[in-house]
Amino acid sequence: MENKRCFENRYADYTGALLSGQGNEAIVPVVIASIEKIMKKVPLDSSECDGGLYDGPAGVAYMLYYVSECPLFSKQRDTYLKNAKQIIDVSVKYVDREQDTNMRAAFLLGGAGIYAVAAMVYKAMGLSDFVKPLTKFRNLWEVCAPISFLECGSDELFVGRAGYLCAALVLKQRLGIEILSPEQIKAICHAIIDSGKQYARKKRKPFPLMYSYYGTEYLGAAHGLSSILQMLLSYQEVLSSGEKELVWQSVDFLMNQEQSCNWPAELGAIIQRENELVHWCHGAPGVAYLFAKAYLINKRPQYLDTCIRSGELVWQKGLLKKGPGICHGVAGSAYVFLLLYRLTGNSKYIYRAQRFAEFLFSDEFKIGSSSMNRIYSLFEGLSGTVCFLVDVLHPDKSEFPLFSVFV
Repeated sequence: MENKRCFENRYADYTGALLSGQGNEAIVPVVIASIEKIMKKVPLDSSECDGGLYDGPAGVAYMLYYVSECPLFSKQRDTYLKNAKQIIDVSVKYVDREQDTNMRAAFLLGGAGIYAVAAMVYKAMGLSDFVKPLTKFRNLWEVCAPISFLECGSDELFVGRAGYLCAALVLKQRLGIEILSPEQIKAICHAIIDSGKQYARKKRKPFPLMYSYYGTEYLGAAHGLSSILQMLLSYQEVLSSGEKELVWQSVDFLMNQEQSCNWPAELGAIIQRENELVHWCHGAPGVAYLFAKAYLINKRPQYLDTCIRSGELVWQKGLLKKGPGICHGVAGSAYVFLLLYRLTGNSKYIYRAQRFAEFLFSDEFKIGSSSMNRIYSLFEGLSGTVCFLVDVLHPDKSEFPLFSVFV
């Protein structure tokens, strides 16, 4: 029976040699051509700036900034940064007019992410103006500190507190400065933990921390438990010993929800094999980052083993039909291989990433994959794919966009 969600992986697995045609001379021209294609599609009107970093123009600005940081594109650096500034300036104007202050604090769908990328772009260009969006970003911490600041769920990655912390982590990594004070970080982490404790108690869960988003108890990276716990681990130095214990208990609880190398989209669901989600947003390709972070902190082998099992599932079912993007597309799957390469140093994972990159340009993929509404976007379109292709060129520094586990 044909799988509805993925193409069959017909590639032979790694036998000790990387693909010879996947070096600089092959990928660099593809990246440059893809960026030219994206720039023809991206809107530069402030009335069309919704979607934040996820599928709005601001995500393109991040991609241009990211490519400009790679030495292989030094000739294009100034042009890419200039284009990035043009896009992010319009996005900042758009979000400055946002009446809903809660949406202004959102990472992937709102203002916090846009301000963060503006600061990165301005700093890369040597502009002292980078302090302005940084200040706007920092001032948002008070918005997301109250326990129930969003009715839909205050803690997840796209619009909630975990996302705000994630943006601060990216800024620390990219600018080399801690944007929030330890007290501010502590206040947000406490709010996440209190919120999770209250929800778990109210719903009588047999584990300490749980969350819901629009009434659904998600487990995956996009809106669920895994990315929330990942952010708490990323800031574990501000947690008390009791709070750390709750976080690690919850990490182990989530590890035990695995069903044959994958996780259901929501708590308690049974995965149907013929129709399972193997996406960054829902499933193993996103949950793997939590266990990677856990492994980097305490080196317990079961966390690495969990990541490796996730990678095996992605090799089987990660050639997705939903397009090339990083949220629920082929590039998002392939990033798991680059993560595993950084964790293990095993070149098998570079080979697998190369194969997935190759598939993105195959006739089978072009004919059989879904069409995209916003072909230029970071999470659903080509901008995320471009970041992935750049990362295939330097796997030692590769990272899923805006979702670091190595800080």
